[in-house]
Amino acid sequence: MSLIHKFIQDGEFYILDVNSGAVHLVDELIYEMVEKDGLKDKEEVLKAFEGKYEKEYIFEAYEELETLVNEGMLYSKDLYKNIGLKAGEEESLIKALCLNIAHDCNLRCQYCFADEGEYKGKREIMSPEVGKKAIDFVIKSSGTRRNIEVDLFGGEPLMAFNTIKEIVEYGKEQGKAHNKVIRFTMTTNGVLLNDEIMDYLDKNMGNIVLSIDGRKEINDEVRPGVTGKGSYDVILPKIKKMVGMRGKGKQYYARGTFTRKNTDFFEDVMHLVNEGFDELSIEPVVLEDSHPLSLREDDLPKIFEQYDKLYKELLKRHKEGNPFKFYHFNIDLQGGPCVYKRISGCGAGHEYVAVTPSGDIYPCHQFVGNEEFKMGNVFEEGLNENIEKQFKEGNIYFKPTCMECWARFYCSGGCQANNFNFNKDISVPYSLGCEMQKKRIECAIALKSQLMEE
Repeated sequence: MSLIHKFIQDGEFYILDVNSGAVHLVDELIYEMVEKDGLKDKEEVLKAFEGKYEKEYIFEAYEELETLVNEGMLYSKDLYKNIGLKAGEEESLIKALCLNIAHDCNLRCQYCFADEGEYKGKREIMSPEVGKKAIDFVIKSSGTRRNIEVDLFGGEPLMAFNTIKEIVEYGKEQGKAHNKVIRFTMTTNGVLLNDEIMDYLDKNMGNIVLSIDGRKEINDEVRPGVTGKGSYDVILPKIKKMVGMRGKGKQYYARGTFTRKNTDFFEDVMHLVNEGFDELSIEPVVLEDSHPLSLREDDLPKIFEQYDKLYKELLKRHKEGNPFKFYHFNIDLQGGPCVYKRISGCGAGHEYVAVTPSGDIYPCHQFVGNEEFKMGNVFEEGLNENIEKQFKEGNIYFKPTCMECWARFYCSGGCQANNFNFNKDISVPYSLGCEMQKKRIECAIALKSQLMEE
Protein backbone atom coordinates (compact mmCIF):
# COMPACT_ATOMS: atom_id res chain seq x y z
CA MET A 1 0.00 0.00 0.00
CA SER A 2 1.54 3.32 -1.07
CA LEU A 3 2.20 5.64 1.88
CA ILE A 4 3.61 8.60 0.01
CA HIS A 5 3.48 9.94 -3.54
CA LYS A 6 6.17 12.08 -5.14
CA PHE A 7 5.78 14.14 -8.29
CA ILE A 8 7.29 17.09 -10.12
CA GLN A 9 5.05 19.80 -11.56
CA ASP A 10 6.56 22.62 -13.59
CA GLY A 11 9.98 22.11 -11.98
CA GLU A 12 8.72 22.07 -8.39
CA PHE A 13 9.05 19.02 -6.11
CA TYR A 14 6.02 17.72 -4.20
CA ILE A 15 5.57 14.95 -1.64
CA LEU A 16 2.09 13.83 -0.64
CA ASP A 17 1.54 11.83 2.53
CA VAL A 18 -1.32 9.64 1.34
CA ASN A 19 -3.11 8.83 4.59
CA SER A 20 -2.97 12.27 6.24
CA GLY A 21 -3.29 14.28 3.03
CA ALA A 22 -0.33 16.47 4.06
CA VAL A 23 1.42 18.04 1.05
CA HIS A 24 5.08 19.09 1.25
CA LEU A 25 6.67 21.43 -1.28
CA VAL A 26 10.34 20.47 -0.94
CA ASP A 27 13.80 20.86 -2.40
CA GLU A 28 15.53 18.25 -4.53
CA LEU A 29 17.50 16.67 -1.67
CA ILE A 30 14.44 15.92 0.45
CA TYR A 31 12.59 14.76 -2.67
CA GLU A 32 15.35 12.24 -3.30
CA MET A 33 15.64 11.18 0.36
CA VAL A 34 11.96 10.29 0.75
CA GLU A 35 11.28 6.79 -0.54
CA LYS A 36 8.00 5.04 -1.06
CA ASP A 37 7.43 3.05 2.12
CA GLY A 38 9.60 4.56 4.86
CA LEU A 39 12.54 6.70 5.91
CA LYS A 40 15.87 4.86 5.78
CA ASP A 41 18.42 4.85 8.63
CA LYS A 42 20.38 8.13 8.96
CA GLU A 43 23.75 6.55 8.21
CA GLU A 44 22.35 4.82 5.15
CA VAL A 45 20.98 8.15 3.88
CA LEU A 46 24.31 9.88 4.54
CA LYS A 47 26.16 7.21 2.59
CA ALA A 48 23.75 7.53 -0.34
CA PHE A 49 23.99 11.33 -0.66
CA GLU A 50 27.43 12.27 0.68
CA GLY A 51 29.46 13.75 -2.11
CA LYS A 52 26.41 15.11 -3.85
CA TYR A 53 25.27 17.28 -0.90
CA GLU A 54 27.11 18.68 2.15
CA LYS A 55 26.96 16.42 5.23
CA GLU A 56 25.49 19.13 7.45
CA TYR A 57 22.74 19.82 4.90
CA ILE A 58 21.88 16.11 4.72
CA PHE A 59 21.60 15.81 8.53
CA GLU A 60 19.46 18.96 8.73
CA ALA A 61 17.10 17.63 6.04
CA TYR A 62 16.95 14.25 7.77
CA GLU A 63 15.94 15.87 11.08
CA GLU A 64 13.16 17.77 9.32
CA LEU A 65 11.85 14.51 7.88
CA GLU A 66 12.01 12.80 11.28
CA THR A 67 9.93 15.63 12.72
CA LEU A 68 7.32 15.22 10.00
CA VAL A 69 7.15 11.47 10.67
CA ASN A 70 6.75 12.04 14.42
CA GLU A 71 4.00 14.61 13.83
CA GLY A 72 2.04 12.20 11.61
CA MET A 73 2.59 14.20 8.45
CA LEU A 74 4.78 11.68 6.65
CA TYR A 75 4.37 7.90 6.43
CA SER A 76 1.21 8.27 8.53
CA LYS A 77 -1.11 5.39 9.35
CA ASP A 78 -4.47 4.69 7.72
CA LEU A 79 -7.10 5.63 10.30
CA TYR A 80 -10.14 4.95 8.14
CA LYS A 81 -9.95 1.26 7.29
CA ASN A 82 -12.37 0.04 9.96
CA ILE A 83 -14.90 2.68 8.91
CA GLY A 84 -14.64 1.61 5.28
CA LEU A 85 -14.91 -2.12 5.94
CA LYS A 86 -18.08 -1.63 8.01
CA ALA A 87 -19.80 0.49 5.34
CA GLY A 88 -22.25 -2.26 4.40
CA GLU A 89 -23.64 -2.23 7.91
CA GLU A 90 -24.54 1.47 7.85
CA GLU A 91 -28.13 2.65 7.37
CA SER A 92 -28.87 4.05 3.91
CA LEU A 93 -30.04 7.66 4.05
CA ILE A 94 -30.79 8.95 0.56
CA LYS A 95 -30.23 12.69 0.41
CA ALA A 96 -29.96 13.33 -3.33
CA LEU A 97 -32.02 12.54 -6.41
CA CYS A 98 -31.34 12.71 -10.10
CA LEU A 99 -34.76 13.17 -11.70
CA ASN A 100 -34.63 12.07 -15.33
CA ILE A 101 -37.36 14.50 -16.35
CA ALA A 102 -37.09 13.61 -20.03
CA HIS A 103 -35.91 10.48 -21.75
CA ASP A 104 -35.79 12.56 -24.88
CA CYS A 105 -33.53 15.26 -26.27
CA ASN A 106 -33.49 17.95 -28.94
CA LEU A 107 -29.81 17.35 -29.69
CA ARG A 108 -28.09 14.27 -31.08
CA CYS A 109 -24.70 14.38 -29.38
CA GLN A 110 -22.43 11.76 -30.92
CA TYR A 111 -20.96 10.63 -27.59
CA CYS A 112 -24.17 10.57 -25.52
CA PHE A 113 -24.13 7.85 -22.84
CA ALA A 114 -27.92 8.15 -22.62
CA ASP A 115 -28.57 6.87 -26.15
CA GLU A 116 -29.66 10.36 -27.32
CA GLY A 117 -32.04 10.55 -24.37
CA GLU A 118 -33.69 7.16 -24.73
CA TYR A 119 -31.58 5.33 -22.11
CA LYS A 120 -31.87 2.05 -24.04
CA GLY A 121 -35.64 2.27 -23.78
CA LYS A 122 -38.21 4.60 -25.30
CA ARG A 123 -38.64 8.34 -25.48
CA GLU A 124 -40.83 9.49 -22.60
CA ILE A 125 -41.44 12.47 -20.33
CA MET A 126 -41.86 12.34 -16.55
CA SER A 127 -45.36 13.20 -15.36
CA PRO A 128 -45.88 15.59 -12.43
CA GLU A 129 -47.29 12.63 -10.45
CA VAL A 130 -44.05 10.65 -10.78
CA GLY A 131 -41.98 13.71 -9.92
CA LYS A 132 -44.02 14.43 -6.80
CA LYS A 133 -43.84 10.82 -5.74
CA ALA A 134 -40.07 10.99 -6.12
CA ILE A 135 -40.02 14.03 -3.83
CA ASP A 136 -42.06 12.08 -1.27
CA PHE A 137 -39.63 9.18 -1.61
CA VAL A 138 -36.49 11.23 -0.99
CA ILE A 139 -38.01 13.09 1.97
CA LYS A 140 -38.97 9.78 3.58
CA SER A 141 -35.63 8.14 2.72
CA SER A 142 -33.50 11.03 3.97
CA GLY A 143 -34.16 10.22 7.63
CA THR A 144 -32.43 12.74 9.87
CA ARG A 145 -30.72 14.50 6.96
CA ARG A 146 -32.14 18.01 6.60
CA ASN A 147 -30.54 19.05 3.30
CA ILE A 148 -31.70 17.35 0.11
CA GLU A 149 -30.49 17.94 -3.45
CA VAL A 150 -32.62 17.26 -6.53
CA ASP A 151 -31.00 17.49 -9.97
CA LEU A 152 -33.38 17.96 -12.90
CA PHE A 153 -31.78 15.95 -15.66
CA GLY A 154 -32.43 14.28 -19.01
CA GLY A 155 -32.13 13.95 -21.98
CA GLU A 156 -33.13 17.56 -21.97
CA PRO A 157 -35.27 18.46 -18.95
CA LEU A 158 -36.58 21.73 -20.40
CA MET A 159 -38.66 19.70 -22.86
CA ALA A 160 -41.00 19.37 -19.85
CA PHE A 161 -40.83 22.86 -18.37
CA ASN A 162 -44.40 22.86 -17.00
CA THR A 163 -43.72 19.56 -15.24
CA ILE A 164 -40.55 21.02 -13.73
CA LYS A 165 -42.50 23.94 -12.29
CA GLU A 166 -45.03 21.60 -10.68
CA ILE A 167 -42.30 19.41 -9.17
CA VAL A 168 -40.33 22.39 -7.85
CA GLU A 169 -43.36 24.01 -6.24
CA TYR A 170 -44.36 20.69 -4.69
CA GLY A 171 -40.82 20.24 -3.40
CA LYS A 172 -40.88 23.65 -1.75
CA GLU A 173 -44.20 22.89 -0.03
CA GLN A 174 -43.16 19.46 1.17
CA GLY A 175 -39.74 20.67 2.25
CA LYS A 176 -41.30 23.21 4.57
CA ALA A 177 -43.86 20.69 5.83
CA HIS A 178 -41.14 18.17 6.76
CA ASN A 179 -38.47 20.65 7.90
CA LYS A 180 -36.21 19.86 4.95
CA VAL A 181 -34.20 22.18 2.73
CA ILE A 182 -34.58 20.98 -0.87
CA ARG A 183 -32.09 22.52 -3.29
CA PHE A 184 -32.89 22.12 -6.98
CA THR A 185 -30.25 22.09 -9.70
CA MET A 186 -30.51 21.59 -13.45
CA THR A 187 -28.37 20.33 -16.31
CA THR A 188 -29.48 21.72 -19.68
CA ASN A 189 -28.16 21.98 -23.24
CA GLY A 190 -29.56 25.51 -23.42
CA VAL A 191 -31.50 25.11 -26.68
CA LEU A 192 -34.91 25.92 -25.15
CA LEU A 193 -33.79 28.78 -22.91
CA ASN A 194 -35.92 31.91 -23.30
CA ASP A 195 -36.62 34.92 -21.07
CA GLU A 196 -39.42 33.22 -19.13
CA ILE A 197 -37.46 30.02 -18.52
CA MET A 198 -34.25 31.85 -17.64
CA ASP A 199 -36.05 34.03 -15.12
CA TYR A 200 -37.61 30.95 -13.50
CA LEU A 201 -34.34 29.00 -13.40
CA ASP A 202 -32.44 31.96 -11.98
CA LYS A 203 -34.93 32.27 -9.12
CA ASN A 204 -35.38 28.57 -8.37
CA MET A 205 -32.16 26.69 -9.19
CA GLY A 206 -29.31 26.52 -6.71
CA ASN A 207 -26.97 25.58 -9.55
CA ILE A 208 -27.34 25.47 -13.34
CA VAL A 209 -25.04 23.34 -15.48
CA LEU A 210 -24.93 24.58 -19.07
CA SER A 211 -23.58 22.19 -21.72
CA ILE A 212 -21.26 23.46 -24.44
CA ASP A 213 -18.13 21.77 -25.78
CA GLY A 214 -15.96 24.79 -26.52
CA ARG A 215 -14.98 26.03 -29.97
CA LYS A 216 -17.72 26.29 -32.56
CA GLU A 217 -16.20 23.73 -34.93
CA ILE A 218 -15.80 21.17 -32.12
CA ASN A 219 -19.20 21.77 -30.54
CA ASP A 220 -21.03 21.63 -33.87
CA GLU A 221 -19.35 18.43 -34.98
CA VAL A 222 -20.21 16.44 -31.86
CA ARG A 223 -23.35 18.26 -30.61
CA PRO A 224 -25.66 18.63 -33.63
CA GLY A 225 -29.43 19.08 -33.52
CA VAL A 226 -31.99 16.62 -34.84
CA THR A 227 -31.49 17.95 -38.40
CA GLY A 228 -27.72 17.57 -38.17
CA LYS A 229 -27.07 21.29 -37.94
CA GLY A 230 -24.66 22.44 -35.25
CA SER A 231 -25.98 23.89 -31.98
CA TYR A 232 -23.28 26.46 -31.14
CA ASP A 233 -24.88 29.54 -32.66
CA VAL A 234 -28.20 28.70 -30.98
CA ILE A 235 -26.92 28.02 -27.49
CA LEU A 236 -23.98 30.39 -26.98
CA PRO A 237 -25.96 33.66 -26.72
CA LYS A 238 -28.58 31.96 -24.54
CA ILE A 239 -26.20 30.47 -22.03
CA LYS A 240 -24.19 33.71 -21.88
CA LYS A 241 -27.39 35.54 -21.02
CA MET A 242 -28.28 32.91 -18.43
CA VAL A 243 -24.85 33.26 -16.81
CA GLY A 244 -25.18 37.04 -16.85
CA MET A 245 -28.39 36.75 -14.85
CA ARG A 246 -26.87 34.61 -12.11
CA GLY A 247 -25.02 37.42 -10.39
CA LYS A 248 -22.95 37.18 -7.26
CA GLY A 249 -23.45 34.15 -5.03
CA LYS A 250 -25.50 32.11 -7.52
CA GLN A 251 -23.88 28.99 -8.88
CA TYR A 252 -23.51 27.91 -12.48
CA TYR A 253 -20.92 26.25 -14.60
CA ALA A 254 -20.35 25.65 -18.28
CA ARG A 255 -19.69 21.97 -18.80
CA GLY A 256 -18.10 20.44 -21.86
CA THR A 257 -16.79 17.07 -22.96
CA PHE A 258 -13.58 16.38 -24.81
CA THR A 259 -13.24 13.42 -27.15
CA ARG A 260 -10.67 12.13 -29.60
CA LYS A 261 -11.74 15.03 -31.85
CA ASN A 262 -10.29 17.58 -29.43
CA THR A 263 -7.53 16.15 -27.31
CA ASP A 264 -6.23 19.75 -27.55
CA PHE A 265 -9.07 20.71 -25.17
CA PHE A 266 -7.00 23.48 -23.57
CA GLU A 267 -8.09 25.51 -26.58
CA ASP A 268 -11.75 24.81 -25.78
CA VAL A 269 -11.31 25.82 -22.15
CA MET A 270 -9.68 29.07 -23.18
CA HIS A 271 -12.34 29.70 -25.81
CA LEU A 272 -15.02 29.51 -23.13
CA VAL A 273 -12.98 31.69 -20.77
CA ASN A 274 -12.60 34.28 -23.51
CA GLU A 275 -16.37 34.18 -24.05
CA GLY A 276 -16.80 35.28 -20.44
CA PHE A 277 -17.28 32.02 -18.54
CA ASP A 278 -15.33 31.88 -15.30
CA GLU A 279 -16.77 28.62 -13.89
CA LEU A 280 -16.27 25.68 -16.19
CA SER A 281 -15.31 22.10 -16.73
CA ILE A 282 -14.23 20.16 -19.81
CA GLU A 283 -14.38 16.47 -18.95
CA PRO A 284 -13.09 13.36 -20.74
CA VAL A 285 -15.59 11.31 -22.69
CA VAL A 286 -16.14 7.72 -21.57
CA LEU A 287 -16.89 5.39 -24.48
CA GLU A 288 -16.14 1.84 -25.50
CA ASP A 289 -12.81 1.44 -27.30
CA SER A 290 -14.46 0.75 -30.65
CA HIS A 291 -16.23 4.13 -30.75
CA PRO A 292 -14.50 6.63 -33.08
CA LEU A 293 -14.66 9.36 -30.40
CA SER A 294 -13.29 7.24 -27.55
CA LEU A 295 -10.10 8.16 -25.72
CA ARG A 296 -7.29 5.64 -25.75
CA GLU A 297 -4.02 5.06 -23.96
CA ASP A 298 -1.99 6.62 -26.76
CA ASP A 299 -3.94 9.86 -26.26
CA LEU A 300 -2.67 10.26 -22.68
CA PRO A 301 0.55 12.22 -23.43
CA LYS A 302 -1.45 14.84 -25.34
CA ILE A 303 -4.12 14.96 -22.62
CA PHE A 304 -1.50 15.34 -19.87
CA GLU A 305 0.09 18.16 -21.86
CA GLN A 306 -3.27 19.98 -21.88
CA TYR A 307 -3.62 19.65 -18.10
CA ASP A 308 -0.09 21.03 -17.68
CA LYS A 309 -1.01 24.00 -19.86
CA LEU A 310 -4.14 24.57 -17.81
CA TYR A 311 -2.10 24.47 -14.61
CA LYS A 312 0.25 27.17 -15.90
CA GLU A 313 -2.59 29.32 -17.20
CA LEU A 314 -4.56 29.11 -13.95
CA LEU A 315 -1.49 29.94 -11.87
CA LYS A 316 -0.66 32.89 -14.12
CA ARG A 317 -4.21 34.26 -14.00
CA HIS A 318 -4.42 33.91 -10.22
CA LYS A 319 -1.23 35.96 -9.89
CA GLU A 320 -2.66 38.56 -12.28
CA GLY A 321 -5.93 38.74 -10.31
CA ASN A 322 -7.97 37.40 -13.24
CA PRO A 323 -8.71 33.78 -12.26
CA PHE A 324 -11.27 31.31 -13.51
CA LYS A 325 -12.42 28.10 -11.91
CA PHE A 326 -11.72 24.76 -13.59
CA TYR A 327 -13.70 22.20 -11.62
CA HIS A 328 -11.36 19.26 -12.10
CA PHE A 329 -8.61 21.26 -10.39
CA ASN A 330 -10.69 22.07 -7.30
CA ILE A 331 -9.12 20.59 -4.18
CA ASP A 332 -9.00 21.38 -0.47
CA LEU A 333 -5.63 20.69 1.16
CA GLN A 334 -6.78 21.82 4.61
CA GLY A 335 -9.57 19.36 5.24
CA GLY A 336 -11.46 18.50 2.10
CA PRO A 337 -14.51 16.25 2.09
CA CYS A 338 -15.47 14.31 5.20
CA VAL A 339 -13.79 10.98 5.84
CA TYR A 340 -16.79 9.02 4.60
CA LYS A 341 -16.94 10.98 1.34
CA ARG A 342 -13.22 10.48 0.77
CA ILE A 343 -13.74 6.74 1.10
CA SER A 344 -17.00 6.21 -0.80
CA GLY A 345 -17.21 9.00 -3.37
CA CYS A 346 -20.55 10.09 -4.82
CA GLY A 347 -22.70 7.74 -2.73
CA ALA A 348 -24.51 6.25 -5.74
CA GLY A 349 -26.98 3.55 -4.76
CA HIS A 350 -27.23 4.42 -1.07
CA GLU A 351 -27.05 8.22 -0.68
CA TYR A 352 -27.94 9.20 -4.21
CA VAL A 353 -30.27 7.55 -6.75
CA ALA A 354 -31.80 8.31 -10.14
CA VAL A 355 -35.50 8.16 -10.96
CA THR A 356 -36.78 7.54 -14.51
CA PRO A 357 -39.94 9.02 -16.09
CA SER A 358 -41.83 5.84 -15.14
CA GLY A 359 -40.63 6.06 -11.53
CA ASP A 360 -38.02 3.29 -11.63
CA ILE A 361 -35.07 3.80 -9.29
CA TYR A 362 -31.43 3.12 -10.23
CA PRO A 363 -28.12 3.73 -8.38
CA CYS A 364 -27.39 6.70 -10.67
CA HIS A 365 -28.37 8.07 -14.06
CA GLN A 366 -25.61 6.11 -15.81
CA PHE A 367 -27.13 2.78 -14.72
CA VAL A 368 -30.60 3.66 -16.04
CA GLY A 369 -31.84 1.05 -18.50
CA ASN A 370 -29.69 -1.74 -17.05
CA GLU A 371 -32.34 -3.96 -15.42
CA GLU A 372 -29.70 -5.70 -13.33
CA PHE A 373 -29.43 -2.50 -11.29
CA LYS A 374 -33.09 -1.56 -10.98
CA MET A 375 -33.57 -0.93 -7.24
CA GLY A 376 -37.32 -0.32 -7.07
CA ASN A 377 -39.99 2.21 -8.01
CA VAL A 378 -41.27 5.35 -6.30
CA PHE A 379 -44.78 3.82 -6.22
CA GLU A 380 -43.53 0.81 -4.28
CA GLU A 381 -42.18 0.44 -0.75
CA GLY A 382 -38.52 -0.31 -0.13
CA LEU A 383 -35.44 -0.72 -2.28
CA ASN A 384 -33.38 -3.71 -3.31
CA GLU A 385 -31.16 -4.13 -0.24
CA ASN A 386 -28.64 -6.31 -2.05
CA ILE A 387 -27.94 -3.54 -4.56
CA GLU A 388 -27.75 -0.98 -1.76
CA LYS A 389 -25.22 -3.12 0.10
CA GLN A 390 -23.23 -3.73 -3.07
CA PHE A 391 -22.82 0.02 -3.59
CA LYS A 392 -22.15 0.80 0.07
CA GLU A 393 -19.33 -1.72 -0.13
CA GLY A 394 -18.13 -0.15 -3.38
CA ASN A 395 -15.66 1.99 -1.45
CA ILE A 396 -11.88 1.96 -1.75
CA TYR A 397 -11.38 -0.70 0.95
CA PHE A 398 -13.22 -3.22 -1.21
CA LYS A 399 -11.16 -2.32 -4.29
CA PRO A 400 -7.71 -3.97 -4.20
CA THR A 401 -6.36 -1.83 -7.03
CA CYS A 402 -7.34 1.33 -5.17
CA MET A 403 -5.63 0.23 -1.99
CA GLU A 404 -2.34 0.15 -3.90
CA CYS A 405 -2.92 3.63 -5.34
CA TRP A 406 -1.79 6.94 -3.86
CA ALA A 407 -4.85 8.79 -5.22
CA ARG A 408 -7.44 6.67 -3.40
CA PHE A 409 -8.62 9.40 -1.01
CA TYR A 410 -9.08 11.89 -3.86
CA CYS A 411 -10.92 9.82 -6.47
CA SER A 412 -12.66 7.54 -3.93
CA GLY A 413 -12.44 4.56 -6.24
CA GLY A 414 -13.64 6.21 -9.42
CA CYS A 415 -17.05 6.23 -11.07
CA GLN A 416 -18.98 3.04 -10.28
CA ALA A 417 -20.76 3.16 -13.64
CA ASN A 418 -17.53 3.50 -15.60
CA ASN A 419 -16.02 0.65 -13.59
CA PHE A 420 -18.96 -1.60 -14.38
CA ASN A 421 -19.26 -0.62 -18.04
CA PHE A 422 -15.59 -1.39 -18.72
CA ASN A 423 -14.97 -4.27 -16.31
CA LYS A 424 -18.45 -5.62 -15.41
CA ASP A 425 -17.53 -5.04 -11.78
CA ILE A 426 -17.91 -1.82 -9.78
CA SER A 427 -14.91 -2.81 -7.66
CA VAL A 428 -12.50 -2.84 -10.62
CA PRO A 429 -11.55 0.72 -11.64
CA TYR A 430 -11.67 2.02 -15.21
CA SER A 431 -7.91 2.26 -15.76
CA LEU A 432 -7.80 4.98 -18.43
CA GLY A 433 -9.98 7.18 -16.24
CA CYS A 434 -7.62 6.51 -13.32
CA GLU A 435 -4.61 7.77 -15.25
CA MET A 436 -6.34 11.02 -16.23
CA GLN A 437 -7.67 11.48 -12.71
CA LYS A 438 -4.22 11.08 -11.17
CA LYS A 439 -2.77 13.69 -13.50
CA ARG A 440 -5.57 16.12 -12.62
CA ILE A 441 -5.02 15.54 -8.91
CA GLU A 442 -1.29 16.29 -9.24
CA CYS A 443 -2.06 19.53 -11.08
CA ALA A 444 -4.70 20.47 -8.52
CA ILE A 445 -2.38 19.79 -5.56
CA ALA A 446 0.42 21.79 -7.17
CA LEU A 447 -1.87 24.71 -8.01
CA LYS A 448 -3.35 24.91 -4.52
CA SER A 449 0.11 24.57 -2.93
CA GLN A 450 1.49 27.44 -5.02
CA LEU A 451 -1.46 29.67 -4.21
CA MET A 452 -1.13 28.89 -0.50
CA GLU A 453 2.59 29.70 -0.68
CA GLU A 454 1.72 33.13 -2.02
